[in-house]
Amino acid sequence: MFPEHDTHTGSTAHHDDRAQFLVVADETSFAELDAALATLPLCARGRVFVEVADPSDIAVLSAPLRMVVTWLPRSTRAGRPGTGERCARGEAVVRAVRAWSAEMLCDGPGATRAILLGDYRTVADVYDHLLDEVGMSPDAVSAPAHFRLGVAR
Repeated sequence: MFPEHDTHTGSTAHHDDRAQFLVVADETSFAELDAALATLPLCARGRVFVEVADPSDIAVLSAPLRMVVTWLPRSTRAGRPGTGERCARGEAVVRAVRAWSAEMLCDGPGATRAILLGDYRTVADVYDHLLDEVGMSPDAVSAPAHFRLGVAR
């Protein structure tokens, strides 16, 4: 998926490696999430956000050591501020990505790579945010091909 990291091993020096990864998924994409995490280089660093319906949906993931995994159960989160609504599908992960990118990508996306998995609306909302607000290149964002994101850009 990322050929520039194909030759990396556990002993490869990475003092100048500034790439980080953002992985976004939900409960509909656990198999794809496991596969995506398995393709990341051992030296990968960054963030994994996984939105699920309930804390009972949280599972064990095998991620590179420098990847921080955050589970976002909708049942324990409020919806839009001030409305008293429950958290809608995709809302928690979109908020998390917005907050993370505001903090971690405040100087621009740099060499950040994103892997987006899950429900179409969630993936599309995160994709649009990363390209339109963060300034990432479409080449740096991997989304399911059948969603055809970026075709009309």
